[in-house]
Amino acid sequence: MRIFLFLIGFTLLATSCRKDKVVIEEFKLEYPSYFPEPVYQFTNNEITEDRFELGKRLFFDPILSSDNSISCSSCHAQTHGFADHNVAFSSGVGGALGTRNSPTIANMIWSKTFMWDGGVNHLEMFSIAPIINPLEMNETMANVVNKLNNDPSYKAAFKKAYGIDEITDQALFRSLTIFMAMIVSADSKYDQYRQGKKNLSSNELEGLNLFRQKCSSCHTEPLFTNGNYINNGLDASFSDLGRGLITLDENDHGKFKVPTLRNIELTYPYMHDGRFWSLEEVMDHYSEGIQSSTTLHPSLQNGIPLTENEKKRIIDFLKTLTDYTLLSDPKFY
Repeated sequence: MRIFLFLIGFTLLATSCRKDKVVIEEFKLEYPSYFPEPVYQFTNNEITEDRFELGKRLFFDPILSSDNSISCSSCHAQTHGFADHNVAFSSGVGGALGTRNSPTIANMIWSKTFMWDGGVNHLEMFSIAPIINPLEMNETMANVVNKLNNDPSYKAAFKKAYGIDEITDQALFRSLTIFMAMIVSADSKYDQYRQGKKNLSSNELEGLNLFRQKCSSCHTEPLFTNGNYINNGLDASFSDLGRGLITLDENDHGKFKVPTLRNIELTYPYMHDGRFWSLEEVMDHYSEGIQSSTTLHPSLQNGIPLTENEKKRIIDFLKTLTDYTLLSDPKFY
């Protein structure tokens, strides 16, 4: 799946000489041809090794937090599919707890909006939210930029990556974007099956067929999300309005972004508030735990009928979405 070459020159989308691949020919970004075209197009922010390495350094550096204790990687761990370390809510500066579960940041270049409520609508602006959130990094952008400009090694790295003498918040966001853009999950057993490299077991195939019948309208292949916001019946009333906080539309109350199911085996607990700790609990919710409300998605009015055997087979399939290549890729640590 992954052959990483340092290529000279930038061609945004080019067909690889390897079968069934689409490659961005500049520093290691590739994905299967059955993936859609990325939403993020790298305009004025071409991928280079220097920008990737700078973004990686920033991602792991707690300098972005007010007390130098929290980094991006604190809540987005490679070993957990770039979600948090299997906790419902992440710990921020001073031990403050967030109010929503930290989701994976894999495959973000295919998203139009970000966060559970879609409060960020451009990938290059994604990083500002955790940096200034008092429950997360608790910083100001002015102070972050000042700290970076006072570090000669960062000044040199930004100069090398972006040709600038003074570090700006825009360059900071763009370098983090390049690093996150490279976090592509596309080499799971499911993907190898799609490419004719591996076979699924009979249980996994049964699960795939059931998944396509009962789950795929929201968790659409190959990204396993449709990118929309729905109320999936967690509650009859809402302590967190979700999408409604952004749109101020009561028709969006209790709606949250449909998460990707890639690496779902490792990104528990589940839902925006991390209330379910197992895939079995998730299956039980959809089959018999739906709570009715005015904004409940129409397809869930009667739940999703599932036998115990069908639940097991769907879970068998979901485990084929674990991307061990991504989890062990040395370029991310």
